[in-house]
Amino acid sequence: MIIPEDVTERFLRYVKIDTQSDPESPTIPSTAKQKNLAKVLLEELKAMGIADAELDEYGYVYATIPSNTDKNVPVLCFCSHMDTSPDCSGVNVNPIIHKNYQGGNMQLPNDKTQILTPDAHPDLLNQIGNDIITTDGTTLLGADNKAGLAEIMAAAKYLMNHPEVKHGAIRILFTPDEEIGRGVDKVDMKKLGAQYGYTMDGESLGHIEAENFSADAVSITITGVSVHPGFAKGKMENAIKIASAIIDELPKDILSPESTEGMEGFVHPTSISGSLEQATLKFIIRDFVTEGLKEKEALLEKITKKVLKNYPHSTYQFTVTEQYRNMKEVIDQHPKVIQYAEEAIKRSGIKAHNQSIRGGTDGSRLSFMGMPCPNIFAGEHAFHGKQEWVSVQDMQKAAEVVVNICRVWEERS
Repeated sequence: MIIPEDVTERFLRYVKIDTQSDPESPTIPSTAKQKNLAKVLLEELKAMGIADAELDEYGYVYATIPSNTDKNVPVLCFCSHMDTSPDCSGVNVNPIIHKNYQGGNMQLPNDKTQILTPDAHPDLLNQIGNDIITTDGTTLLGADNKAGLAEIMAAAKYLMNHPEVKHGAIRILFTPDEEIGRGVDKVDMKKLGAQYGYTMDGESLGHIEAENFSADAVSITITGVSVHPGFAKGKMENAIKIASAIIDELPKDILSPESTEGMEGFVHPTSISGSLEQATLKFIIRDFVTEGLKEKEALLEKITKKVLKNYPHSTYQFTVTEQYRNMKEVIDQHPKVIQYAEEAIKRSGIKAHNQSIRGGTDGSRLSFMGMPCPNIFAGEHAFHGKQEWVSVQDMQKAAEVVVNICRVWEERS
């Protein structure tokens, strides 16, 4: 149905455009270079005949595939993000296609230490005979989420060229800064005007994700006592040492990313900075049950108070910032959005798998902004690192699923 070369060709072009976001930047988008890809997408949408495609001042791309049915079909939105993770370089990405994968290890040519193995990447065992795209080993690939971009764009072209496929109005949304938690900060929901949505930002073939972590951020600022080190005995209270003691008191075998899996949440320190007089610790807190966030935050503050007992002249400031919530709370109230996606995946010749995300997507926040929005597989694997990879055939199937979702909603309206 989808021309196979279309998805692949788009993907290979998109990943070569550096769109890394920057959590330290106050601008929107956080990096101007994200607009370089946005401009490419805008022109391609216009070339398809999508007249209202636009790029706004914040780096969001909006577009509409008009309805071609007399039925009253809910407006759907398909969404992917344009930025790549700050965790690994996205400069000079050199994608490589490994044709007809037959199993075994794949050594990436420009960094011999980067070896993809089925043990580390079990889904490779499901890719025998498929074409695998990696980098040369020196950068991330950007399949997260340029695979989603390519799939939505290929599906959009197909729908524009095949009016016999009946569908309601389809809204396309491409966002910046998802990787730093700001992906939908400036989305104009009224302008978007969609009732249901799907992010194309998932992993393995057939996966649907309608449940994710609830998430908070915590900042602990320690104010110690600064004294000249030559005269510090009995007086100095070093904020750096206090902060380090808090980290050392964290549980070692539970409640950390490296010790949890499945539905287990965690307390994760992400940075420590400062000086003798003042130091700041930053954490992310994750739990599938929103109330569990409060329990973990209470534990973290209890540890802070325990440590501070040894430093009677020092103080702390404990700040909690809400990041996002488990979209299951919203999506459970709208079962059709999952049921129709399952049917679309089935029509694409795939078995649907309902999964939980140990993370978040734009869809989790969009769901709470009034548009129930589960996450559909895009085929991306090992994201945020040099071993990131994607299957050409999985991307093609994801594009087919987009088209079939549109069909199912029209048929059942």
